[in-house]
Amino acid sequence: MMYLNNFFFEIYPYLSITVFIIGSLMRFNYAQYGWTSASSQFLSTGGMSLASNLFHVGLLLLMVGHFFGLLTPEFIYEKFISVQHKQMLAMVAGGVFGSICFVGMTMLVYRRLFNPRIRSTGTYMDIFILLLIYLQLILGLCTIPISYHHSSGVEMVAMASWLQHIITFRASGASQFLIAVPLVYKLHIICGFSIILIFPFTRLVHVLSFPIMYFRRIGYQVVRRKL
Repeated sequence: MMYLNNFFFEIYPYLSITVFIIGSLMRFNYAQYGWTSASSQFLSTGGMSLASNLFHVGLLLLMVGHFFGLLTPEFIYEKFISVQHKQMLAMVAGGVFGSICFVGMTMLVYRRLFNPRIRSTGTYMDIFILLLIYLQLILGLCTIPISYHHSSGVEMVAMASWLQHIITFRASGASQFLIAVPLVYKLHIICGFSIILIFPFTRLVHVLSFPIMYFRRIGYQVVRRKL
């Protein structure tokens, strides 16, 4: 058990990130024609906009919350907010944003699995990554009631300390922070890095092509009405 703990929380994160970087670069160099989200909206528009917006907005807010919540050192925020109140804030924000994302995600999963036109044009990887993200979201929501019953914030501090050790390349012994953390948190972490691991081999790569220059473009977009 200790070996698995060391592997998943000291080695697996670096393995996932390495595959993510190398795989994304190789796919961009050798398979640029597949560098797309492969939108299926033209096949079926029913509920697509609502589902997509709920999913993306909720997911973006969750990622921002995770980023600041886990990567902000305790000595910085303890001057303004206690650990207990920070955990309560994370629970409320995570519950709201997670619920928004869950509604959109549920609609997308249903559409992908039960709409005949969408199902016939999709791939097994499309379904797999969608369900994996869905699982990750459910695991995250399941941590909220557990956090409520552990209001001291010990688990939150432990996970933040672990992640901060990982990103600063101090992984040796970092898994010790997570020994007493409930299983659902560990599964949430493992599932998250699994998504990073297979990221280059899915349609998620379109995230890396966000058109930043769009906001700096000169002139207006010309749109001609169909006659």
